[in-house]
Amino acid sequence: MLEQPAGPTLLGFDVTYVGTLLTIVAAAAVLFAIYTAITIRDPMQKRVKALNARREHLKAGIITTARKRQSLIRRNDTTDKMGAFLGKARMLQDSQIKTIQQKLAQAGIRNKEWAVAVVLARLVAPIVLGGFAALVIYGIDYFPQWSDFKKFMAFAAMVLAGYKGPDIYIQNLVSKRTDAIRKGLPDALDLLVICAEAGLTVDAAFERVSRELGRAYPELGDEFSMTSIELSFLTERRAAFENLAYRVNLDAVKGVVTTMVQTERYGTPLASALRVLSAEFRNERMMRAEEKAARLPAIMTVPLILFILPTLFVVILGPAACSIGDAFSGTGPGKAG
Repeated sequence: MLEQPAGPTLLGFDVTYVGTLLTIVAAAAVLFAIYTAITIRDPMQKRVKALNARREHLKAGIITTARKRQSLIRRNDTTDKMGAFLGKARMLQDSQIKTIQQKLAQAGIRNKEWAVAVVLARLVAPIVLGGFAALVIYGIDYFPQWSDFKKFMAFAAMVLAGYKGPDIYIQNLVSKRTDAIRKGLPDALDLLVICAEAGLTVDAAFERVSRELGRAYPELGDEFSMTSIELSFLTERRAAFENLAYRVNLDAVKGVVTTMVQTERYGTPLASALRVLSAEFRNERMMRAEEKAARLPAIMTVPLILFILPTLFVVILGPAACSIGDAFSGTGPGKAG
């Protein structure tokens, strides 16, 4: 019985098999892209739901008694169980919970109850990742060529990653949200100036700006909508502005809050103060762009040396090197025959 000839190979791999596998992966990627495009959800629905929940919570705190207020607050059974477990283990500290709650607020997570979930993740993740690393490194000895020091360092790295992982994830969310708010703040201040000069009140101006910028800058529109709701319901308007600075980890927003508080207290013109802040923030944004542009040549030096220059040398000097090699080997056009 004759053996079937093997297909073409490249670097030891069957080209037909690899091509078939890549085709399957590409088809799956196309189907996933079509599914995500069809099932896309409007981010405004989630924002409106969160804002309505905050409005109802503030309304409940004003028009109801203390006992009814407690009954209207939604409780999360999952976080309650986590909090009870951590309370029994004496691992909950008020200062730690307040810090995590502020980080969650800056990341756009409104439910403060999830702070106990972060504390529990700090406890559980090192145990899970450390146990998995111990099983792989020491149990089944998956890396027998590693030294004892290298095995211990890998195990310690997994434990440390489990402990710092929740904090790094939340800080990443905070950084992305802060950058998105920073980009839209000058435009928002310009619209606030227009609304103030048109005669709108502060809470109406915040609401109008949130509607206008909700699509372009959803994070900033969300914060302005929340501030407008709190200005309408809270007894002290200063508390609403301070809550805005509490939820946004940005010095520029703290400057806006300070300006708002001063205009509320001393009656200074709001439009002129916001116009000065808007010009300052625009200059700061331009300076950041110029700084990034100035760093670009230094950043491009390493890719230029490693990837672009070798390719350029091959294209330019390759034909000349081949001609010189043929001339020295005696196989050039003049030596033929």
